[in-house]
Amino acid sequence: MSLPTGVYRADQVGSLLRPKDILALREKVANGQADPKELKELEDKHIADVVRKQISSGLRAVTDGEFRRQWFHIDYLVNLAGVEKRGALQSTNISKGGTMPPRLVVVDKISHPKPIQVDDFNYLETQIAAAGAQGKVTTKVAIPSPTMIHFRNSRETIDEKAYPTLEPFFDDLARVYQEELADLYAAGTRFVQLDDTNLAYLCDPGMRAEAEKRHGDANVLAKQYAALINKAISKRPRDMTIGIHLCRGNHRSQWFAQGGYEPVAEVLFRDLDVDVYFLEYDDARSGDFSPLRHLPENKIVVLGVMSSKVAALDDKADIIKRLNEAAAYCPRGLKQLCLSHQCGFSSTAEGNELSEDEQWAKIRLEVEIAKEVWGDDLSV
Repeated sequence: MSLPTGVYRADQVGSLLRPKDILALREKVANGQADPKELKELEDKHIADVVRKQISSGLRAVTDGEFRRQWFHIDYLVNLAGVEKRGALQSTNISKGGTMPPRLVVVDKISHPKPIQVDDFNYLETQIAAAGAQGKVTTKVAIPSPTMIHFRNSRETIDEKAYPTLEPFFDDLARVYQEELADLYAAGTRFVQLDDTNLAYLCDPGMRAEAEKRHGDANVLAKQYAALINKAISKRPRDMTIGIHLCRGNHRSQWFAQGGYEPVAEVLFRDLDVDVYFLEYDDARSGDFSPLRHLPENKIVVLGVMSSKVAALDDKADIIKRLNEAAAYCPRGLKQLCLSHQCGFSSTAEGNELSEDEQWAKIRLEVEIAKEVWGDDLSV
């Protein structure tokens, strides 16, 4: 079974630990003590370096490490016209250090005045070419799922003058994603990953109950989200691969949700029109592998059984054992699986609690395991 374009047996979610000098300079820029142009030049320098490190570690899906972002989702979504940051989210789940994501508010009709990720994609392409890897690796673009602008919000955070009812809101939300995907495709992008915490959060009984207070029946909401995502990607060309990553929270090695995929499994695997799933499966809170029985024969799961949250190296024998356990539920066994860590190493600027050396050791081990399981060619 051949893998979709841009998907590899040893794959990755996307974010990598931010260099400390980027974090320091970004803080100065935020405080008006440094020029944003200086920050971009520093980001460019470190992205060039991290491209080479990914390639030398054996990865073939290459990202910019999300070095230009503070949050995996906010920095993208605020580029949509009609969306603003106002205050911080309120939740019963408090992050380490008390940090909470900014609260996104829809203040006007949503539109897409210009491409959001194209410049970053183009720069990444130049660095892959400079590293002599053009045609050998895939430039991967990760953007937040369109659900990220709705799930944590309520009716009160979506302007009623702009959207007296929510159907036009969802229509506009799908349209702006269609436009961004069209811009990315025209620039040469062939793989886009949607990062989505919300379908996984609907597997957690507590979070599911909170979501129902805001949005009504959770089963209806899951289907509504599948329809939104399907519409958002409906105009993609046949040679553009779309993946979705489900995450239960990843901030400074902390997680926020737990529960197996069973409550959303049929919607996830049967309704969603994506090509590949990146699924968090690094420990018992993610449940067992039985939801994979719903996986269609023509789709791939990148199984996140390794952990980006801990510094210690994963046990190779245990990872291989778990891959085989998961394969028993897949219609075509190991052919439908790939390997990754459960999430990126730095979904927010703070990053998880391990060193850069430990991060790269974990990535090299992942590539080593994938080659042992599937052979040297990670693309088949």
